[in-house]
Amino acid sequence: MITASEILNAKVLIVDDQKSNVLLLEEILREAGYTRVTSTRDPHAVAALHRENRYDLILLDLQMPGLDGFQVMENLKAIETESYIPVLVITAQPAHKLRALQAGAKDFVSKPFDLTEVKTRIHNMLEVRLLHRKLENYSKVLEQTVQERTAELRASEARFRALTELASDWYWESDENQRVTKVSGPILNVLGIQMGTLMDETRVLQGSGWNEAERVELEANIKARRPFLDFPFSRLNPDGSHQYFRISGEPIFDPSCRFIGYRGIGVEVTGRMLSMVPAGTA
Repeated sequence: MITASEILNAKVLIVDDQKSNVLLLEEILREAGYTRVTSTRDPHAVAALHRENRYDLILLDLQMPGLDGFQVMENLKAIETESYIPVLVITAQPAHKLRALQAGAKDFVSKPFDLTEVKTRIHNMLEVRLLHRKLENYSKVLEQTVQERTAELRASEARFRALTELASDWYWESDENQRVTKVSGPILNVLGIQMGTLMDETRVLQGSGWNEAERVELEANIKARRPFLDFPFSRLNPDGSHQYFRISGEPIFDPSCRFIGYRGIGVEVTGRMLSMVPAGTA
């Protein structure tokens, strides 16, 4: 919301070649409580003044010698490239009103002045202008905040992945069809998993000496889209030796809660497990 104080402290420029009109408008605004009112009788100075001061409202006479109000508005358009020109035109010619609106003016007051009309239209235009500016600023701040948060999340995710890769033997990701889309570490040599391998129903763990009970349980987790932490599985190699692993994974969902895959880490714990097995029983 825009407060009365914000409206009365808005920057207003009066542009009219007639001194009597300038004095009258200044008096109207001063009596209404406006505190930041300036004026010029030189239409050529308007663009430079607005570029420097960025007025919230310009009261612009249309009929001025040398440079009329329509030409002034054209000059202002080059400054207000990302917003509308805050112009309320002053005219005694009814035919000029539509043309002025088409040229970019937002409202008009007629000569001779009706005091109530003048004050009402100025107040309403300033309220709209200040609200529009506040929304523009909010949008810019919001966009910047989103960009900053996005950058922070990306950096955080990169740190997370780096840490998980350092703390594990391999890192993996799969898509919604459970095809491996990212692998790092010696997973190809350890498990025979590579890019494009199907993870659904844990096909990569079928055969090759894998513990069947562990495979079935892991398959159930994946089918149910459940996360799993340090899930143990093992296999018996052709030479009679055992290998032991622990794998962790979590399902990934997009903002609309649609399942889009899994990601996780794994580590071989053969040495640790064998150290816990009595000699001669492994």
